[in-house]
Amino acid sequence: MKIYGVTGWKNAGKTGLMERLVTEFTARGLSVSTIKHAHHAVDVDQPRTDSHRHRQAGAQEVVLASSSRIAIMQELRGAPEPALEDLLARLAPVDLVLVEGYKRAAHPKVEAYREAAGNPLIAAGNATVRAVASDVPLELDRPVLDLDDIAAIADFIQRDLSL
Repeated sequence: MKIYGVTGWKNAGKTGLMERLVTEFTARGLSVSTIKHAHHAVDVDQPRTDSHRHRQAGAQEVVLASSSRIAIMQELRGAPEPALEDLLARLAPVDLVLVEGYKRAAHPKVEAYREAAGNPLIAAGNATVRAVASDVPLELDRPVLDLDDIAAIADFIQRDLSL
């Protein structure tokens, strides 16, 4: 599996870029999976559902299966957060895994950058950022792509990964 990241600070447009890249790559015939890192507690399960009741009762892992999707919820219960490599190992094989977040991980990334967010560029101190997708022109030592030109960003990622 090929892995490519989308990184950036809050309100830089990471999630929108991820969504549009998934749409673009799947339209190109590639199979795509995603991993998103969250810095806050998340719960995809809802109180009063059977699966939530299983977790609350102490289940380590709950698999919720139907004819349209499968959700696997694993409770860490004080254990350390799994490394990105461990999460990738759990995925079924696909052509491309897009990873949102994980700024410090070693995989190649494109940085989403919006000037209005007022944050510094991650690319300045991070060699794993191979290009910046920006809403303003920038002078950098690596490619700067238009944040709204999804085809160009996807082309760059495909070339960079030899996909």
